[in-house]
Amino acid sequence: MPKRTTKKTITKAKASVGDLSYEQAIEQVEAIADKIEAGEIGLEDSVEQYERGVVLIKHCRSILDKAETRVKKLALDDRDD
Repeated sequence: MPKRTTKKTITKAKASVGDLSYEQAIEQVEAIADKIEAGEIGLEDSVEQYERGVVLIKHCRSILDKAETRVKKLALDDRDD
């Protein structure tokens, strides 16, 4: 019987990306995309990898949002001087 996507699976994926840098996460997303596009893995594994890719992309967006907030704050602080 095929594996089902569960909250536990997604939570596990989220936990495993928490400490990755932006660069590391992007590298993993690219590797996942390459595997799926090349047909190197089966359908079920493709879906699991896609799920991990979604978690990785959300992680990257979070990192970018934090960086943008820091830059905006620095720009505002610079204007106050």
